Amino acid sequence: MSKRQPSTISVRTGIETDSTWGAVVPPIYLSTNYSFSGYDHKGPFDYSRSANPTRSLLAEALAELEGGAGAVITNTGMAAIHLVCSLLGPGDILVAPHDCYGGSYRLFEALSGKGAFETIFVDQNDEQALSDALSRSPKLVWLETPSNPLMRLVDIANIAKQVKEQNALLAVDNTFMSPVLQQPFEFGADIVVHSATKYINGHSDVVIGAVIAKTTELHEKLAWWANCQGQTGSAFDSYLTLRGLRTLVPRMRTHQENAQIVAEFLEGHSGIKKVYYPGLESHPQHELAKSQQKGFGAMLSFELDADEQGLINFIERLKFFCLAESLGGVESLIAHPATMTHAGMSAAAQLEAGITPQLLRVSVGLEDSDDLVSDLKQALDGVAS
Repeated sequence: MSKRQPSTISVRTGIETDSTWGAVVPPIYLSTNYSFSGYDHKGPFDYSRSANPTRSLLAEALAELEGGAGAVITNTGMAAIHLVCSLLGPGDILVAPHDCYGGSYRLFEALSGKGAFETIFVDQNDEQALSDALSRSPKLVWLETPSNPLMRLVDIANIAKQVKEQNALLAVDNTFMSPVLQQPFEFGADIVVHSATKYINGHSDVVIGAVIAKTTELHEKLAWWANCQGQTGSAFDSYLTLRGLRTLVPRMRTHQENAQIVAEFLEGHSGIKKVYYPGLESHPQHELAKSQQKGFGAMLSFELDADEQGLINFIERLKFFCLAESLGGVESLIAHPATMTHAGMSAAAQLEAGITPQLLRVSVGLEDSDDLVSDLKQALDGVAS
C-alpha cells in the first residue's frame, strides 16, 4: 500500500485494533501498571509513566503525520519544550528566535540563568546576526515558524543547511501549522515540537504536548529523558487528543478559509494599522510561506489604530471572539500578547520582538465567517464612534 495521506492517518490510527471485544474505537487504558508474564519477563508495558497503550497510539499517529521515527507525548506543550532542552548541558549553546512564544522565551532565559546551558536570542531573519550566532558552535537551534504572535517566517531548509554545517540539532515548533500544513522534517529538521493542546486536540479541553524525532536514536534519547523526568502525558488526555486528531484535516481546512476572509477584511479596514498573516500577498514572506507550507493557517495578528481605551472598548464589544490565551480550538479567540501570552518577557524584550501595546492576536475558529466579520466590524465601528 502507498504512503497514507494525513486525513487517513488521523482517522484510522488505532481503529479496529481492540483484540478483546472488537471495539472500533480503541479503548482508553487507565491502568497505572501492567503485570509481568513471569520473573524478568516484562511485556511492552509495565508502568504508565514509561509507556501506555493509549498514549502510544497518539504518538504513533503524530510520528506518522510528521514523517518521524517516533514521538514522545508530554503532559503540556511547555513540558515538550523542556524535554528538548534536556539534550543540552552546561556549556552548550541554544540559538533561539528573539520573537518566540513568551513561555519559550521565559523557559530558555530561566534555564540559562541557572547555568543549564547558554541561550543566544537572535533575529533569525537577520542573516549576519544568525551567522554570528551559528559561528559559536551551538548544540541546538530552535525555530518557530510562523512566529508567535507576529507571524514571521524563517526559511527552514536554508537554516537547516547552516545548522548541519555546525553539527548541531535543529528543532522546529510546528504548533501554528500542525502536521497537516507544514512538515519540517522535509526541510532538514531533527526535532518537531507541538503544543498539542492547540490544533492537534482542537477543542480547548486538554493540555498536552508532543516531541517528534527524525531518527530512532534521537527518539530513544528523548523518551528516556521524558520517563526519567516524569514528563509523559496521561492516558485520558491522550485519549481525548486522539479523538480530536481524527478531525484535524477538515478542521484545518475551515480554519484557514475563515482566517483568509478575516485577514482580508481587517487589512481593508481604516481602523487597522497593520495585519500580520502569511496568506496576504502584502505579507513580506508570502512566497516563502507558499514554498514550505501547505497552507497559511488560522493564526493572525493586527495592530489596532487606537489608544489603550479604544483597544479596551474594541475587545469588550466583541461577541464571537473570547478574550483568552491558547489557540487552535473550534472557537475564535483574541489575545493581547503584551499582557497575556508574552507577559513573561521584559518590556525591552517585547519591544525588540516588535510586540506593541496595540497588537492583538487572533485564533480564527470554525464559526460562520460572515458572523466573524460582522462582529469585528461592529466592534471597530464602536472604537471609531
